Order: sequence, then structure tokens, then C-alpha cells
Amino acid sequence: MNVNILCVGKIKESFYREAVDEYAKRLSRFCKFNVFEVSESKLESNDIKRVILNEGKSLLPKLKGYVIVLDLGGQAMSSVELANRIKVLQVDGESEITFVIGGSYGLSEEVKKCADLTLCFGRMTYPHQLMRVILSEQIYRAFMINSNSEYHK
Repeated sequence: MNVNILCVGKIKESFYREAVDEYAKRLSRFCKFNVFEVSESKLESNDIKRVILNEGKSLLPKLKGYVIVLDLGGQAMSSVELANRIKVLQVDGESEITFVIGGSYGLSEEVKKCADLTLCFGRMTYPHQLMRVILSEQIYRAFMINSNSEYHK
């Protein structure tokens, strides 16, 4: 299975990059794990809508497989529920999952409409770079749960 994180912007701090790389290494025994980045749009004249639309246009062609969008309006899930969803997708023959993390101002409606699942990690706001680490860890945790590992406990 291919598991992708598609996100807006680059990781600037090395400690975030190292954490994502560590989870990528751990995930390599379960799946092919990739992080794809699109450029962050610059805010001009306080035109937030234009930023969201531009970033959405960059994200749309890269959506592959079963698309899970991270959004505050999404469904909250426990780690076990996410693991079960991934297990069902594997059993159903889905070969690719793409998780999408938007930019600072969120995701365009066009990207949200492409989602097979909209997922919320709570009502708190996280730095986008940290969210990659949190998501990577939860993906790893899901695979560990599905392999009956002690990691989850």
C-alpha cells in the first residue's frame, strides 16, 4: 500500500523533518510512505481566498487513491478507529491513501469535495509542520495496531 501525506509548504525546522523521517523509516515495513509538498502561496492584498484557491489548484492534480482531508469540520476518530479504517481499505483492495494537510488558511472547497473522508484532529490549532509529525505518528500507530503490536498501549 502507498500512504501519502500531501501538504502545503516546506518543513523549515530540522527537528520536525527528522521526526517525520523517523516515522517514514518505521512505516517502511508496512507500506510505501511518501510526503509530497506543494508551494505555499503568498498573501497579497489580504486576499486569503486567492491563496486558498491557488494552493487548491496545486493540490488537486496530486490527489490519489482514497483521499483523507484534514479539516476542523471533519470527523473525529480515535487511533483505533483510524486503524480500522485503514484495515478495511486494505481488505477492500485500496492500494493508495492520500492524507491532505492544507496551508495556513485551510483548504479550498474543490479539494474538500474530493475527500473520501474528512478527518479532524480536534478543535485546537497546530503548526502545519507539527501536524505532519502528529499525522505520521498516527499512521504508524494505525499500522502497529493492525499488526497487534504493543506500541499502542
